[in-house]
Amino acid sequence: MTFEKTAANRLGLDYVAQSRVLGKPVCPIVDAHAHINGKRAAQVYRRVCDLYGIERVYSQTQLAQADAVKGVMGDRIHFVAIPEYMHRDRKWAHTEGFLENLDQWHARGARMLKFWGAPRLRDFVGSMGLSVEEIVLFDSEWKLRIAQKGKSLGMMLMVHCADPDTWFETMYKDAGKYGRKASQYESLERLLEVTGMPCLAAHMGGWPEDLGFLSGLLDRHPKLILDTSATKWMVRELSKHDTKALIAFLDRYRGRILFGSDIVTSDDHLRATDADEPAFGDQLASSDDEAFELYASRYWAMRTMFETGYRGESNIADPDLMMVDPDRFDAMSAPMLKGHGLDEDRLRMLYRDATAATLDRWYRGDDPWA
Repeated sequence: MTFEKTAANRLGLDYVAQSRVLGKPVCPIVDAHAHINGKRAAQVYRRVCDLYGIERVYSQTQLAQADAVKGVMGDRIHFVAIPEYMHRDRKWAHTEGFLENLDQWHARGARMLKFWGAPRLRDFVGSMGLSVEEIVLFDSEWKLRIAQKGKSLGMMLMVHCADPDTWFETMYKDAGKYGRKASQYESLERLLEVTGMPCLAAHMGGWPEDLGFLSGLLDRHPKLILDTSATKWMVRELSKHDTKALIAFLDRYRGRILFGSDIVTSDDHLRATDADEPAFGDQLASSDDEAFELYASRYWAMRTMFETGYRGESNIADPDLMMVDPDRFDAMSAPMLKGHGLDEDRLRMLYRDATAATLDRWYRGDDPWA
């Protein structure tokens, strides 16, 4: 039997059938990190959630689409406040606009705000009419102003700090411009100390490659929690860890590591794009069926890694491999996916209990860190 290999399905999997093979998870899963946009795309995503046991999601949805997405997802979605990334005036969107929009987000139930602090933000600040000191650093003038308003509204923080080691080997090689990877955390730690706010550091804190570094970060900041979002990145790096070492880390920080996928949905994924009018995400999907596979691929990979003893290539193409070693890899290459086979108790904690004890309580107005 032949199949068309795609970036979201290199192995020719039937993701509906595979959801039955995996079966129901040990408990309903809460996804602490996704980006659900588009009314029709949200409907596709909801079907994936039903198949893979995803009960609820914390979503960084565009403000203009929040009401439509809420209409599809209902109580299954909680919002995280984000800037209007697509706004024509990007300076306004990341400064006064974000400050103003916190009230609208609060009215929609958001109790967490997101700061994107990836090194490549430095590539954009000039065209935004801002400086590194004003917006890039986590304790920059504008981020501090926005954090303080969020704190007054009863919000906690979410941050994207640093990027994969593969990126620091390639696109961030200019340390004079982007800094070393460790230096990305200096302003974050100052922000946490100055504000005293609880914080979710996305993508395993930005350093899944180094559990020792993360241990130090978590030890220094008791109100800091992590999520497992950015599926390709997590599959590549968490699969490299010895299972005993990963379990020891999860046990040491029990209740502080939350499940997340970083799935991004968009109605642009449901249609072919005019070459003269490129749309967001067109390279990822261009029909309902392709969007379904894109979203399902992430949950299949994550559940397979955490629940099973699978040993084999990932179902998802990972261009980072080619970026580091173009002689060995191409755009459809994938890393090995190693299943860690966590037991039911650890899966319950990762999939639901950790989020219930932190984000869920915070969103109800109960401070878990008091």
